[in-house]
Amino acid sequence: MFDKILIANRGEIACRVMETARALGVKTVAVYSSADRSAKHVAMADESYPIGHGPAPADSYLLGDEIIAVAKSSGAQAIHPGYGFLSENPEFVDAVEAAGLAFIGPSADAIRKMGLKDAAKVLMEAAGVPVVPGYHGANQDSDHLWGAADAIGYPVLIKAVAGGGGKGMRLVERSEDFTEALASAQSEATTSFGNPDVLIEKYIQQPRHIEIQVFGDGSRAVHLFERDCSLQRRHQKVIEEAPAPGMTQDMRQAMGEAGVRAAEAIGYKGAGTVEFIVDGAKGLRADGFWFMEMNTRLQVEHPVTELITSVDLVEWQLRVASGESLPAQQDDLSITGHAFEARLYAEDVPKGFLPATGTLTHLQFPASCRADSGVRAGDTISPWYDPMISKAIVHGATREIALSRLSQALAATQVGGTVTNLAFLGALAAHKGFANGVVDTGLIARDLDALVAAPEVQPHHRVAAAMQALDLIEADWDTGFTLWGDLHRSVHLRHQGEEFEAMVAVDGPDRQIWTIGETEVVAAPACSTWDLGGHSLPTVSQAGASITVYDSYGLGFELVDPLDRDATAGGDLNVILAPMPGLVKAVFAKAGDAVKEGDRLAILEAMKMEHALLAARDGVVAEVLAADGDQVEAGAALVRLEEV
Repeated sequence: MFDKILIANRGEIACRVMETARALGVKTVAVYSSADRSAKHVAMADESYPIGHGPAPADSYLLGDEIIAVAKSSGAQAIHPGYGFLSENPEFVDAVEAAGLAFIGPSADAIRKMGLKDAAKVLMEAAGVPVVPGYHGANQDSDHLWGAADAIGYPVLIKAVAGGGGKGMRLVERSEDFTEALASAQSEATTSFGNPDVLIEKYIQQPRHIEIQVFGDGSRAVHLFERDCSLQRRHQKVIEEAPAPGMTQDMRQAMGEAGVRAAEAIGYKGAGTVEFIVDGAKGLRADGFWFMEMNTRLQVEHPVTELITSVDLVEWQLRVASGESLPAQQDDLSITGHAFEARLYAEDVPKGFLPATGTLTHLQFPASCRADSGVRAGDTISPWYDPMISKAIVHGATREIALSRLSQALAATQVGGTVTNLAFLGALAAHKGFANGVVDTGLIARDLDALVAAPEVQPHHRVAAAMQALDLIEADWDTGFTLWGDLHRSVHLRHQGEEFEAMVAVDGPDRQIWTIGETEVVAAPACSTWDLGGHSLPTVSQAGASITVYDSYGLGFELVDPLDRDATAGGDLNVILAPMPGLVKAVFAKAGDAVKEGDRLAILEAMKMEHALLAARDGVVAEVLAADGDQVEAGAALVRLEEV
């Protein structure tokens, strides 16, 4: 076993690897960008070193030569890449091994063979792994690709050959939409991967995304059963589970054997995932799955496999990379119970799941779940990296029990300082179809309106926020008294753009009478907390003008100064603003252009995704305030329309 390893990553996966390394007695080395100087993974490591000269991944975590130099100077014997960044970069693997270090992962040759989806499909066909019908050729002429799509038959998927995470992927349902979708996919693929090439695949109408966890030692491989990752939004996984609901023993065996064939065909070493698209229209069948791609690294959702198999996949990675053979044979592995993982992100769901930033003023997870997180209270969600806060992972004897535990864990999770998708996750966990195991990749899109509905704010939630604002939760015995009688106070708050006034008559430390509009709520002490009209006072936290009530997945309130209201609170339709910090990828408007509502005026690249900025009304462009390549802050004006 190694004495010391370097983790060439950040966030929750760096922390995850460090936990197992510590349990094995292996020392860890962290690297960090200028934005991560005080990050959790830096604090956890035995040693830590700055890397690069800026916060952007290209200036820090993607600097392979500098990372290798740190590994050698620190005395590390191996490098664990985590996932993302350099984890599937064969040139980095070659450089690591040339430096006399071990790479905790597959060989560069295996990564190259699976790195391009088109070549990988040809290789898998030769290995006897079923492949989706499509065009995987080298001719990237747009007319040729259009003709291939017409021949396959719509709907089709355009997919970046070097893709992953839904980047460079577009669904095309009509021939006349193909050219525009192709250009968009190629642009995003170039931005994300530096490679515009695409392939075309038949789109499965009721698809399920089921993947097989494989593990090899370079010559032999085993599988650790399947994970169902069908609950997706825009090709991004949201909740994963293991095993897959409705899975038959025949299909599990067929998929497992196909995954092992794929791994052994390329001499795979370490943990990897073989992803399949499954036709769920007629139930799960042994002849109804097709190879999509192989991820030659540890997956974000690996914990659900760990919980049903009692295997620590990171431990296996370290053991095999240090020279051991496979830690177990196929017959040694079995499934116990069911597990779920939900990905908790800083994102503004009502604004179309827009990635969010902010400083975490409060962060608490229930003891009932495994929370893999790379942040702590006080940490900042940076615009430079993926906005994941944590993964909530639960296990139960049955799927029903595990899903109930997931719902309870999400309800008990507390996040302050940024908006999150927590309520959205809670709605998914409570979705009747999902609870019944009826899942496919279109479920979220079909029921999106219901899933993103804002939690209903009750009077006691408003009172809790107002009590915090007026410092009346831990009131002293003489709170509220004046020489002339009870003290009357009021506070103005805002929730989801709605402003309200909360007024209170404080009748000593044992009674507060609150009035909000026509609603009256009496607050009185009860069992070491407050009773608010029959409801226990929820946990509340405050940071500056922001107050969070931890009920209904976290309700955010803002203190309002009634003498200093924003005169433009209704929004200015004349100005197109950057919704978050990012890079202006392209500007399509110029002064004098006539535009219509919904026209695309610019593209902002932020948090590894492209966001189209649209005209809010018909009008004429007065001036363009940003250019291609500009780095802008949230709220920066990019385009202004003429006044009407």
